Amino acid sequence: MPLVTLQNVTKNYITDGQPVRALQDVSLEVDRGEFVALMGRSGCGKSTLLNLAGAMDLPTSGKVLLEGVDTTSLNDNALTALRREKVGFIFQSFQLLHTLTVLENVELPLQLAGKPNARETAREKIAAVELNGLGDRYPHQLSGGQMQRVGIARALVQSPAILLADEPTGNLDSISGNVILELLRRLTREMSTATIMATHSLEAAALADTLVRLRDGTIQEITRR
Repeated sequence: MPLVTLQNVTKNYITDGQPVRALQDVSLEVDRGEFVALMGRSGCGKSTLLNLAGAMDLPTSGKVLLEGVDTTSLNDNALTALRREKVGFIFQSFQLLHTLTVLENVELPLQLAGKPNARETAREKIAAVELNGLGDRYPHQLSGGQMQRVGIARALVQSPAILLADEPTGNLDSISGNVILELLRRLTREMSTATIMATHSLEAAALADTLVRLRDGTIQEITRR
């Protein structure tokens, strides 16, 4: 069974009283250990697809399945629980709390969820992103690449089934960006998760296992390497 499945998904929004179609009849399957890049011009539907895959939004028609669970069949509480337990988010702007240390940023989702052994688990994820020894530092004491590693560790701390990354290298130089992408690719395989990344960068997309090209809300091409 694919980890993520979109079946004939269409998503419409209302803007200034007029319907706007963000996605039209999109179908996609993503397996465990697969690193997927979404490419296309701004407004092509990349962010909408990410939001649907992560149960942040629901389709107007069609189905989105996450580990076989139909997100359209869930109420708000169930959707919140699904996102908390199954989905990790990685942001272009890192979204770290600057009053917290690296360790505190990473363990925060576990503390909010009332999970045991939060600090120990956070330390394991910090080690997984190769930031041993930096747990007591604050974000302002880190480079951009290091801050994004903290963001990845935080996204992984609840062992999610899927990672969603929105332009994860957009605020990094090319060298730091490539290091982050190689790290994401390795962790995706080692942790048997799936990563879906929205990007404008051909260099970033070249490191993915699967390239999905979007245009005007439809999938134009899927290339699997």
